Amino acid sequence: MAIRDRGKIKWAPASFLPELRSMMREAEQDELRQKKPQIDSYEIEEFDRKICYAMEFNFPVLLKRWTEGFTYEEKGRVHYVDTIRNEVRMVTDDGAAVRIPMADIVEVEVIDKSF
Repeated sequence: MAIRDRGKIKWAPASFLPELRSMMREAEQDELRQKKPQIDSYEIEEFDRKICYAMEFNFPVLLKRWTEGFTYEEKGRVHYVDTIRNEVRMVTDDGAAVRIPMADIVEVEVIDKSF
């Protein structure tokens, strides 16, 4: 006689413990987190150069930013580089204004064929 396992259904009665469910979600998120990539001064200079180039010629840019263990992509056009606050201000493709700290940027790609 084969064993009939009910799979995840057997844990359904434990759903009355919301603390347990939230802890399980947090544990899953912690497993997916990554360390921040190490960026040297040459890469930072190249990021600055690409951002200024894209801002001057109004080319779209794909910025990858690292936030709390995850990398996110922001695509849009650079509006302004604030050197006092050390951040990039850009307008995304959907029209939203975004401020990205320079310390969070891990990759810059100018979307242009001639670059």
